[in-house]
Amino acid sequence: MLRGFYTAATGMMAQQRKQEVLSNNMTNALTPGYKQDQASLKAFPELLIHRMENQQIPTRSQSQVRTMLEIGAINTGVYVHETIPDFTQGSLQQTDMTTDMALVQTETPDENGSIFFTIQNGDGDVRYTRNGNFTVDGEGNLTTNAGYYVLDNAGNPINTDGLEFEVTPEGFVQIGEQNIPLGVVYSNDPNQLVKNEEDLFELAEDAEALVDARETAGLQFNVQQGYLEGSNVDQAETMTEMMQAYRAFEANQKVVQAYDRSLDKAVNEIARLG
Repeated sequence: MLRGFYTAATGMMAQQRKQEVLSNNMTNALTPGYKQDQASLKAFPELLIHRMENQQIPTRSQSQVRTMLEIGAINTGVYVHETIPDFTQGSLQQTDMTTDMALVQTETPDENGSIFFTIQNGDGDVRYTRNGNFTVDGEGNLTTNAGYYVLDNAGNPINTDGLEFEVTPEGFVQIGEQNIPLGVVYSNDPNQLVKNEEDLFELAEDAEALVDARETAGLQFNVQQGYLEGSNVDQAETMTEMMQAYRAFEANQKVVQAYDRSLDKAVNEIARLG
């Protein structure tokens, strides 16, 4: 009986965690470049059930042999194994702001590959983002809204010395006679990236380093100045999934309540009769 109790309880916890992931997606539905997370549910290891019994052998001594008959497997619950970002392209939104930029992949050598802007976070570490909602700080450096430096392809901050600059479709920042290439990198497996705060990504341990997008064979992209890539969250679909997660949570809750009533009866009524 208790095994079923715990199985239903793990179902409740898994649906609660999934609801949190969906709620975070809904919260960031209007965040530029946001990539929605998908919760991956996985079952705990199954248990193989056998029936133990004694089988009598028709001999003069009436010997008995212990036998084990396989009944089948039983599941012990479910949990959220991992949350996986969905890197599909979001729709473009025109802003006409010179500091806004959107990455658009036109051709890619791998259907799952994705390109990113290169960013330097507050600790000086390299991070990656699809959020091109940039600005210019007091020193004239191109930064994210959180104040992190946007890097060129050599890993240096880009100083625009104001808002008067242009970005070519090839990703070059034109400041007077200077042409500074934006740091645009490519990953053929973006699931190797780990999502951080401020909508940034970092490489997971033992992951392959990202490569310069301009030197990747078969990859074509352009940078749209004055545009932002919208979130790829489908609000209607997310609301539907949130309702489904709630109903699944409620169904497991009712199972737990039924087990609770059975245990209460076993403790307070059957024990009294005994």
